[in-house]
Amino acid sequence: MADIHELQLTLDLPGSLPPQDLALLRWHLGEEGGRQDDGYEYPLWADRGPALRVGGALVGELCSDGPEWALTVRQEAHPDEFDDLRRMVLWLGARTTTVGTVGYLRFYEAQVPDVLIAEAGAVRSAILRVEKVVESPAEVIPDPWG
Repeated sequence: MADIHELQLTLDLPGSLPPQDLALLRWHLGEEGGRQDDGYEYPLWADRGPALRVGGALVGELCSDGPEWALTVRQEAHPDEFDDLRRMVLWLGARTTTVGTVGYLRFYEAQVPDVLIAEAGAVRSAILRVEKVVESPAEVIPDPWG
């Protein structure tokens, strides 16, 4: 049995992010021009291509639209990486302009993820527990007009 988790992050960062912060993000994403001096052993979000356990593709992208930066990450993570991941997610939480859901962490065999929520310069985890699952094969995505 593997201990792999799926980590997904989608959040915005201010356009005024300092160059050293951008360099750290770029390093973790495996991009050129990135660097870090914070004691990380390797980039956390540099993997690309098919995921081995969680399905889909592994991605990491940092884009600017001018006034803000947009970050999207979807990676497989092992619990051995959780200390560094926690450190980076809290670091992002202190900088993000996004309020509310910024991602999730899900054990690869689990149906329901733990939701990551940014508020007031911090990130917290909302652990969802489902006692009863109501399934609707006809309503995979709800019809807002029906």
